[in-house]
Order: sequence, then C-alpha cells, then structure tokens
Amino acid sequence: MSGFSRAARAFPTLLRVGIAAALAYRAEMLIWMLTTTMPLVSLALWSAVAASAPVGRFGPRDFSAYFLAILIVRQLTGSWLVWEMNMDIKSGALSQRLLRPIHPLFSYAAENLAALPLRAALCLPIAVIALVATSGERFQPTALELGLWVVSLVGAWAINFFTMALIGSLAFVIDSSTAVFDVYLAAFMVLAGYLVPIELFPSWLADLARVLPFRYSLAFPVELITGLLDPGRALTELAVQWAFAAASAAAALVAWRAGVRRFSAFGG
Repeated sequence: MSGFSRAARAFPTLLRVGIAAALAYRAEMLIWMLTTTMPLVSLALWSAVAASAPVGRFGPRDFSAYFLAILIVRQLTGSWLVWEMNMDIKSGALSQRLLRPIHPLFSYAAENLAALPLRAALCLPIAVIALVATSGERFQPTALELGLWVVSLVGAWAINFFTMALIGSLAFVIDSSTAVFDVYLAAFMVLAGYLVPIELFPSWLADLARVLPFRYSLAFPVELITGLLDPGRALTELAVQWAFAAASAAAALVAWRAGVRRFSAFGG
C-alpha cells in the first residue's frame, strides 16, 4: 500500500481525533477566534467613512458585505500550522510524528481541518445572518457562484496551509520560524485585502496585490461571493488561485524534505 493510500485510509480517523481535541480545547479555540475579529473593526471604521458619501463603489452596505465575508472566509480558511511546527521541531516532538506510518503533513492537515466545524458553529450563524440582512442585493449568489466559491475556499485554505508549512520548515535551520511569519502576516494584512478592499488601493499597489498570492488566500473568495468580481473572470482567477496553491504545496514539500534530512542528521 502506497504512503498516499495509507494516509487517505487513515484520514477520517485523524479527523475524528482532531475534532475531539478541538472540543477538549474549545476555550483556547474561542480565544484564537477572537484574535481574528479585526474585520469587524475595519467594518465599523469604513462604514463611518462611507456614511456621508461612497468610497469608490463602496457604500455602508458594500463595506458590511465585504468585511463580514472577510470574517467568514478567514475563519474557514485560516491555519496555525507554523506555530505547531515550530514547537514540534524545537522540542523534538516531531520525532514522534516521524515514527508514525502517516506523513506528518497529513496529520497536521487533519488537525487543522478538524477544527473547522467548531469554528463554523461558533461564528458562522451570526456572521451569515448579518451578511444577508445588511448587504441587500449585493449578496444574491447563484448556484454556480456558490459552487465556485466553495472551490475557492479549498484553494485559499491550501495556500494558507502550505505557506505555513513552508515558513514552519524554516525552524529546521533558524531559531524561530514565527519571527519570519510575523513579517509574512504584516504583508498579508495589507495585500490580502484584510483591512482595506484591494480596489481602494492606489493603482500601483492594487496591481502588485493582484499578482501576488496573498489576494488568492482571502480577498478572491470574498470578491467572488459578494459580487465584486466580474463573473467572466471567475474561472480564470480560480485557475490562478489553484496554480498558487500547487506552487506553495511543491515549495513546502521541498523545504520539508530538506529540513527532515537535517533534523535526522542531528539526531532530532
């Protein structure tokens, strides 16, 4: 049986274990979720700015739709792998994962995905009701748009997960990969549309954001579900997103293999 087949057969069990762990540490999960509510602050600020006159094509309802969608997408596609990998590598706990017959990245992925149901149950009902109630005609997706949106969520999660795996692998060679992640996170908050819709950027910065992967890990699914994206561009943008996902996965696997060889050589 190949390693992939073995991992695929074990994945449902890993998910059940991950869900049990998420329920056991639900208070910690709730605190982590509260740290990702910055879109609500941005919503209040930009709604106040747009109260007297629209900003670009954004009025108060448009900002409500955008930032509530940002909150939903962020909760469904976020990953905290870099902190877990950094701790496992530095403490030596990674050795236990390497002894298992399942590739560690599969078990990390199962643990991340297993937390999604709890996060969804805690935040999505209120966020979705608020989105539908405040966005008016902006939030009327078709069945096709909903299908594309779900695919884009998977692509966004893959970009986030494998980017974290890539940065987390730096812990094999430097003291702390979380310091590098702090720099990445600062760029993410600006270039992913987390704090400001990308189309409100100066043109040169908007053009830069559209060719980098940050937008495809957050703003692209948001633009898709809120009607900000031209429907004729959806499939092309989706292909670009999945190209970024594949590239980040390939880079993460290369960095992981190089790091594990170094970890084993030094008796980790």
